Amino acid sequence: MCQHQPPCPTAESADRESARLVAHHPEQGWSLLCNGVLLFEDTGELLPDGQIIAPRRAQAMTVA
Repeated sequence: MCQHQPPCPTAESADRESARLVAHHPEQGWSLLCNGVLLFEDTGELLPDGQIIAPRRAQAMTVA
């Protein structure tokens, strides 16, 4: 998909979220990256092959 140099990380790469934005729709809560990854505002992802990456949630701190 990526047509520019240097190429963006692939959707399978650990740094896939650093690919360039192709479309950004904050009113709908999602962005499309050059590598085909859909990023959601809750930090979830949808990869081009249909794999779902669950949102990363911060762990709540417990006070003793």
